[in-house]
Amino acid sequence: MSTTKETVTITTPYIQLDQLLKLHGDIGTGGQIKPLLLAGAITVNGEVCREKRKKLYPGDTVVIDNETTLVVEEA
Repeated sequence: MSTTKETVTITTPYIQLDQLLKLHGDIGTGGQIKPLLLAGAITVNGEVCREKRKKLYPGDTVVIDNETTLVVEEA
């Protein structure tokens, strides 16, 4: 299994989890995040996240399915 680590730059103080995944292209619509959340497939800063609209700030790390790591960065 290969893992990727990418930085996502935001120009606002924070971004919601579903918006981050849409911006990165992991989901097409906000509704597509639900199965990932129910399966516990998303972690934020090492903790399983079940909040669709969790606010993410610069420095936060999101891991999807133990494969993709996204680091939120301020512009």
